[in-house]
Amino acid sequence: MSESPSTSIDPGTQARPLGLWMATALVVGSMIGSGVFLLPAALAPYGAASLVGWGIALCGALMLAATFAKLAVHWPCTGGPYAYVRRSFGDVAGFGIAWSYWISIWSGMAAIAVAFAGSMGAIFPALTATPVRAATCALIALWVCTGVNLVGLRQAGRLQVVATALKLLPLLLFGVVALWFVDSGNYVPFNPSGATLPSVANTTVILTMWALCGLEVATVPAGSIRDPERTIPRATLLGTLLAGVATILACTVVIGLVPTEVLKGSGAPMAEAASRVWGPGAALGIAVLAAVSTFGAINGWIMVCAQVSLAAAGDGLFPRAFARLDRNGTPAFGIIVGSVLATVLVIASYSRSLVELFTFILLISTSAILLPYAASSAAWLRSGAGHGGRVVAALALVYSLYALSGAGSEALAWGMVLLLAGVPVLLWMRRVRAR
Repeated sequence: MSESPSTSIDPGTQARPLGLWMATALVVGSMIGSGVFLLPAALAPYGAASLVGWGIALCGALMLAATFAKLAVHWPCTGGPYAYVRRSFGDVAGFGIAWSYWISIWSGMAAIAVAFAGSMGAIFPALTATPVRAATCALIALWVCTGVNLVGLRQAGRLQVVATALKLLPLLLFGVVALWFVDSGNYVPFNPSGATLPSVANTTVILTMWALCGLEVATVPAGSIRDPERTIPRATLLGTLLAGVATILACTVVIGLVPTEVLKGSGAPMAEAASRVWGPGAALGIAVLAAVSTFGAINGWIMVCAQVSLAAAGDGLFPRAFARLDRNGTPAFGIIVGSVLATVLVIASYSRSLVELFTFILLISTSAILLPYAASSAAWLRSGAGHGGRVVAALALVYSLYALSGAGSEALAWGMVLLLAGVPVLLWMRRVRAR
């Protein structure tokens, strides 16, 4: 096993502004973003059979959460998946995971920002009447959250708690209340796609996993969390369970409220469902909820993006500038670079429709994050830290590889290209360290 010191940012000496509720809000807020509001349309062709995918995805997510909880106790250091893999498999593997994870985060930031613009367009149509206006709306949200994160982690954490409460409670309420209005006929036939059930499960797992990505985020800023050995495991498991139940309930209810043919072409499936039950006012309320949800997710992912590059730079695998902290103890350079890259992606893709952009980045971002999930599970198996949780970690590893196989050749090819783009950076940093 490759042993190496923790990042140059010593977790024992950093300020720790994030407590249990802020850490849990970071998990829930990062998981509940755009996916819950757009997934019902993507899952509509599979009808009630999509519940098979949801069941597998939630079980896999909980196994991953349990594995990350174990890893956080064993290695309570900033960096999350990257830090665990580097300590088990060395610098090259660590860089690959850090690069893959970093790409998945800032590309996801771009997709969620565009989804925020779509939500605002449902409230104020003039804001997204043209592609330029829609892109501008997305970028305003992105840079407002960037500004909050630049002020400091404590302020970003407080915003995350408020945003999470404003979206989790209404989402749960919608799922529970709307359940009484479900038309069971919309669940018939059980599998309208005509594909075999194993094939449907494989396809829907990768789609539903997008809504569950973010379960590990409490492990990333470990050096900024109070009592990380206790707080991170609790926040990870509690946040995954809360977000998973709320998301599955809401998506399943929408499929039961809106006929499949209508749902397939809907750009706002949850708003469509609310409108059918309670009228246009409810649809507007759901649009507001979606805007709050996506805004909170952007804020959380910006925080995580900077912490990943901070940890990698502290170990000499990313450029040193990412490891610098300003007078507020904030990795400002990492925050700005991540937001700039997300901005470039939004501008480069603004002419696409919301659904096309969302689906394309969904598959790339999810594929990029499943690799760190698989590698982190393997890191626990290699750590030799005891037999507790080894069966769960093995199952989490199998699940991650299974989910990755459903991404399709195009998304996997793009993921490979982005991963290989990091090779020059790795070679350059090794040359710098050798000097």
